[in-house]
Amino acid sequence: MKGTTILCLLLFLAMLCIPFLAIGANLSGSLPDSPRVTDSGPPAELEKASFRIRDESTNEILTVGDRDFLYGAIVTEMAPSAEPEALKAQAVAAYTYYSRQRALAREQNADSDFSADPQNWKVYVSKEQMQERWGESFQEYYDKLTEVIDCIAGQTLQSDGELIDATYFAISSGKTESSEDVWGGKLDYLVPVASPGDLFASGYQTTASFSAEEFRTAIQEKAPDADFSGDPSTWVGEAACTNSGSVKQITIGGQPVDGDDVRSAFGLRSSNFTLACADSIFTFTVRGYGHGVGMSQTGAQFMAQQGSDYQEILAWYYPNTTLVSV
Repeated sequence: MKGTTILCLLLFLAMLCIPFLAIGANLSGSLPDSPRVTDSGPPAELEKASFRIRDESTNEILTVGDRDFLYGAIVTEMAPSAEPEALKAQAVAAYTYYSRQRALAREQNADSDFSADPQNWKVYVSKEQMQERWGESFQEYYDKLTEVIDCIAGQTLQSDGELIDATYFAISSGKTESSEDVWGGKLDYLVPVASPGDLFASGYQTTASFSAEEFRTAIQEKAPDADFSGDPSTWVGEAACTNSGSVKQITIGGQPVDGDDVRSAFGLRSSNFTLACADSIFTFTVRGYGHGVGMSQTGAQFMAQQGSDYQEILAWYYPNTTLVSV
């Protein structure tokens, strides 16, 4: 009896470890080579550059140095308690994304590079806001961020000599999306990759339910010609999905409705959903959180916990790119 119990326990532990072993095999065997860091300028250049950020609440233009921006941008996307290598990956992705936004804005002679909402911790926050939120933990977290930034300052991801569109999001469905499927533009560095660590996230799967009247009202704003006659169970038809599972289009009331429009109509966390109707109640089962393109922040944290460094994380989520120090 004792031997049987031990055997069952060992089998359970083996099953639990299978997903971790799988990603471990990927990271050691099929993970793309870490992007080579190419030096094209001294790190001191980072101290001279700045971003012009429009505050969405006040309409004021904030001038923020590149290094200061990194502090404020990292913590609007990841908790400072996250793994250092995940924070480094997030820092490089954010700096690349917003450096690209800056370059595009200045080509167009715009009066600001991009907008942010510091009041609501969106895109960028100040050091003073961090102090207010973190209290006694401020110095510990700020010192940790300083170590992260010292390591990656000035590094960007590039493809064919150009800054990439380094998009990121919270949680995938277990596989990221291609930019072509979500936004229509094909980029060889924004392609589907496995992100199995996301399945362990507490917010990986969510549900949302609506009455027939709530469902009809929400959809009519997106598809005013939809026909809602007959039993509610007949209102929803077939769905066309991406390779990674997000709904591209779904038939509702006889009309095709974009998956993103359904997501926004019902406030869903992603477009990767299934929809069921029972007793005139419509229930969405949603996987992941965000648009799904680029780096999964939850996946980056999982990879860091498994021993991957930031270069390996970036190579995994942004294949066919080069890490360049500017």
